[in-house]
Amino acid sequence: MKSPDKPDDEFHRLSTLRGLNILDTPSEERFDRLVRTAKRLFDVPIALVSLVDENRQWFKSSIGMAAKETPREVSFCGHAILGDDVFIIEDAVEDPRFADNPLVTGEPFIRFYAGCPLRAANGCKLGTLCVIDTECRRFSEEDQKALQDLASMVESELAAMVLATQDELTQILNRRGFMLLAEQVLTGCTRHGLSGALVFIDLDNFKGINDQWGHREGDRVLQVFADGLQAEVRESDLCARLGGDEFVLLLTDTRAIQAQVLMDRLRRHLAENKSTGKTDYLIEFSHGVVPFDGNHPVELGDLLELGDVLMYRDKSSA
Repeated sequence: MKSPDKPDDEFHRLSTLRGLNILDTPSEERFDRLVRTAKRLFDVPIALVSLVDENRQWFKSSIGMAAKETPREVSFCGHAILGDDVFIIEDAVEDPRFADNPLVTGEPFIRFYAGCPLRAANGCKLGTLCVIDTECRRFSEEDQKALQDLASMVESELAAMVLATQDELTQILNRRGFMLLAEQVLTGCTRHGLSGALVFIDLDNFKGINDQWGHREGDRVLQVFADGLQAEVRESDLCARLGGDEFVLLLTDTRAIQAQVLMDRLRRHLAENKSTGKTDYLIEFSHGVVPFDGNHPVELGDLLELGDVLMYRDKSSA
């Protein structure tokens, strides 16, 4: 038996998955409906929406499978998320990767498997919509397209969950989304001994912009600033609007001096917006950088509180 490898974006993938706050939640009709459709369409005894966590695959919706989860090391879905296309095993007994897999040699006696990766908006593969049979079978191109269509519907439902954690104006995380994801990221940092930094940011003279140019222009400033943040951070970093003109970054595997360099780059980026006419004024900000040591657990609330204090100290000294 071959256990599945970990994707290259595993850390970011797990943060995205856990940020949905979907693991270990009750079944929901919107997912169950699609699983029932898959079972009926492909005439299989088992159909699942499977989400691949760090050490397990957990079933948000399932038909024909008594277990709610199985170890990741024996999962077919763990293999499926490594590719972009539908992952197909027509006869598990004849495949050396799965022939002695306990899910093949014992319940539920898998012979056929087809799983379509489920992608988040950021491209991370969270799990699969999969169909399973206890008999060997073929899976045509038409079958694959049909499974992909159903998987797209599952992705749409997952995306709807993301909207509850996304700031409507700037399209980055909102406070709720940040708090959910940041807790998971900090747990991961402690587990892997990764240091990092939280950056608390507040725009300068934002009220003046609203008063002089109007709230529509103020909204545009927030959008331009959020775009600047996203242009400078890495995919693995969290970027959020906490509310009003307050923003926050959570940077992993980063020292305080590197966080400061990022802020300097952001200032240059915003200055370039003014020099090229994208804005008629310079968007300025104050910030506080709070480093943390991944070898010692930290509380998110403490990081935010200290970041807020340091930000106001920076604003007062300007």
